[in-house]
Amino acid sequence: MKVLVNTGSSILGFIQEVGRLFLFILKTFKAATSRWYLKNFFLQIISIGYLSLPVVALTSFFTGGALAIQIYYGGNQFNSEVIVSSIVALGITRELGPVLGGIVVAGRVSAAIAAELGTMKVTEQIDALRTLSTDPYEYLVFPRVLAAVISLPILVGFADIIGIMGGWLVGVQSLGFNGTVYLQNTEAFLESGDIISGLIKASVFGFIISIMGSYHGFNSKGGAQGVGRSTMNAVVSSSILILASNYIMTNLLFSS
Repeated sequence: MKVLVNTGSSILGFIQEVGRLFLFILKTFKAATSRWYLKNFFLQIISIGYLSLPVVALTSFFTGGALAIQIYYGGNQFNSEVIVSSIVALGITRELGPVLGGIVVAGRVSAAIAAELGTMKVTEQIDALRTLSTDPYEYLVFPRVLAAVISLPILVGFADIIGIMGGWLVGVQSLGFNGTVYLQNTEAFLESGDIISGLIKASVFGFIISIMGSYHGFNSKGGAQGVGRSTMNAVVSSSILILASNYIMTNLLFSS
C-alpha cells in the first residue's frame, strides 16, 4: 500500500505542477494584451540574443566541422564522399542548429532568468511590484518571453550560416574538397523549407526556455538554496522539453 500511496502522490504532484505551469502560461499570454514595457524588452533582446551569439556561434562552427569529418569518413566506405556538403547543410539547418543552439541558450538564459526572478521572489521584490500596482507578468515575464521568441530564430539563422561554413572550412582545408563545388552542392541541395523549419523550431525553443526559467524563478522558495534548486530545474526542464518538442515538430514538419 505504501508503494501505491507514493506512486499516487507522485502522479498527483506532477498533475498539479502541470496545472500551475498552464495557469502561468495563461497569465503570460494575458499580459501581452496589457501594457508593454519596451525598455525591459530591448534589454532582454540584448541579454538573450546579442550576448548569446558568441557561444552559439562557437558551438555551431565546431559542430559543422565535426559533422563534416564524420560524414566524410562514414561515406568513404561506400564511395559517397560527395554527399558531405548536402548532409552537413541538412543536419545543421533542420536539427543540429536549432537543437544545440536551444540547449546552449537554455543553459545560459534559462538559468539566468530563474536565478534573477528567484532572487527577486525570495527577497520579496516581486511582492513589492504588486504593492506598487505593477503586474509582474507584464513587467518581468512577458518581455523575457517575447525577447526569447524573437531572438532564438535570429541566433539559429546565424548558427546555420556559421555551422555550414565550419563544415566548408574543414572540407576544404582537411578533406580536400573544392571550395566552390562544395558551396554549389550545398546551394543546390538545400531548400528554403529546411531553413524555415529550423527557425520555427527555434521560436518554440525560445518560448520554452523563457517560460521555464520564469516559472521556476517565480516559484522559488527557501532562500539561496531554493534559488539554486530553481535554476537547476529550469535548465533541466528546458533541455528535456526542447528535445521532446523537437521530436514532435520533426514528425509534424517532415512526415509528408
